[in-house]
Amino acid sequence: MKSLIVGNGRSGKAADAFIRGCGGECEVVDGLDLVVVSPGVRVMSELEFGVRELGKLGVRMIAVTGSKGKSSVVKLVAEALGGVPCGNYGLPVTELASRVRAGEKTDWAVVEVSSFQLETTNLPEDAFVAAAILNLQEDHLDRHGSREAYHAVKRRLLSMAKVSFDCEAPDAGELLAGSYFDNAVLRANGSIAAALMRSAGLDDERIRSAFRDFSPLPHRMQLVGVFGGVKCIDDSKATSLAALGAGVEMTEGAIRLIAGGLPKGDDPNSITYLLTNRVKKVYLIGSSAEEFFRAWSGSVDCEICRTMENAVRTSMREARQGETILLSPGTASFDQFKSFGERGEVFADLVNKEGKNR
Repeated sequence: MKSLIVGNGRSGKAADAFIRGCGGECEVVDGLDLVVVSPGVRVMSELEFGVRELGKLGVRMIAVTGSKGKSSVVKLVAEALGGVPCGNYGLPVTELASRVRAGEKTDWAVVEVSSFQLETTNLPEDAFVAAAILNLQEDHLDRHGSREAYHAVKRRLLSMAKVSFDCEAPDAGELLAGSYFDNAVLRANGSIAAALMRSAGLDDERIRSAFRDFSPLPHRMQLVGVFGGVKCIDDSKATSLAALGAGVEMTEGAIRLIAGGLPKGDDPNSITYLLTNRVKKVYLIGSSAEEFFRAWSGSVDCEICRTMENAVRTSMREARQGETILLSPGTASFDQFKSFGERGEVFADLVNKEGKNR
């Protein structure tokens, strides 16, 4: 088999290694802005290629997509099943296929699926034991053009599974009591996670134990510390305005919000009402600072700080006991940072440094 792999990131490297391991030939290209494909050439995503290969190897799979909360649900379900998280979070799917082909024992793969991957993915209706869309808000409009187009791409996943859940499932009730998911914002995601676990054959006691033992991922509403009575929370994974809104809703008391970065095309006016009612002041950073200032400054106190260092220093100086400084950017990070993880780490380092002076 001769293959052209476009993109030399983790997924591209994993696909290259798998194909070469099977005796195929590969050419890898990177740095392209547009690929024009002849109708005679078959095109598939790395996700589709890896899922098909895992299926041949006897691995059962569950798929999760949505606008927010995917990685946490994938981690939860994978841990409950003793499986491997892969796809947009965890291993590239073809890297897992290479490991299984080399003899690694894996019964379950839990796959986080992005809208970008779904654009070029076509799988049969039994590819996944179960699949779920957690929720659908505005995101990646810079890529898909409209909310409707983005939602349509996400919903393609529903036709690729034996059982599917479209943004809802029966309330999991006491199964998630006391867990990370036991709140108004995350309860719906927790209920869908429970439904996925039941679809995989787990009983309620196993599901309850999975919720009880779950530890959230870094940069998801992660408490960095309390300094002079001021809580500092890292929610750098909030890369859409819908996720920013969820972070605000999950935070108690007066909030000083650090927001901004590389916008994705979602409408900042969509959360103005929430900010007006919950946020004391917004400290704006990154390339979206002026856009967000225009949208929000008429309703909530805003200051353009541009850099994370300025935002942390100013918010730490102005915060009072009982308030919370929340980093929940509502944007991608790539205008100023390599990743949302680096953004959160920089925030934590600055907060700890400034906190010594309180």
